[in-house]
Amino acid sequence: TDVLDVVGNTTKATTKGFAIGSAALASFLLFSAYMDEVSSFSLEPFKQVDIAIPEVFVGGLLGAMLIFVFSAWACAAVGRTAQEVVNEVRRQFIERPGIMDYKEKPDYARCVAIVASASLREMIKPGALAIISPIVVGFLFRILGYYTGQPLLGAKVVASFLMFATVSGILMALFLNTSGGAWDNAKKYIETGALGGKGSDAHKAAITGD
Repeated sequence: TDVLDVVGNTTKATTKGFAIGSAALASFLLFSAYMDEVSSFSLEPFKQVDIAIPEVFVGGLLGAMLIFVFSAWACAAVGRTAQEVVNEVRRQFIERPGIMDYKEKPDYARCVAIVASASLREMIKPGALAIISPIVVGFLFRILGYYTGQPLLGAKVVASFLMFATVSGILMALFLNTSGGAWDNAKKYIETGALGGKGSDAHKAAITGD
């Protein structure tokens, strides 16, 4: 079954690539819709974003940084949840020593409940970051634009913010998607006996990475 798993990892990475591609296209269409909405509300043409304007460039940088903060928070959430599962498994081993001898049945439902609840709870902060950031950035630069005589500065900065965030997000998604399957396959490759095989330092590192 390991051979099938390796093929599955590669196939899964490919299909996720299609999903990322469709998300990228949807993001581009939403971006175009945003520019049209700004144009209709302001009654001014809004067809392009000039990143040579310092404020607009700063907005783009903030958008790119958002992706890395979001990803870091998501990775940290996975780490915390995994530790909760580890603690639960240890508790069950202590309270039900017969699990290791197949004399007692583990409480699988408890582990599933921990992961299910954590998947909702832990994503509140990253989700709020993605929703609130463009609003905050837009308002701050709108105020700045009001005092500097640039009425559409807030909209332009948010446009740059969204554009850079989309590009960074697509690249990060492709990177994490591909590296995820690569780590799993690297672990499987070492388990075939390469680079020291099972129990070696390379195998331990591959397990941690995976």
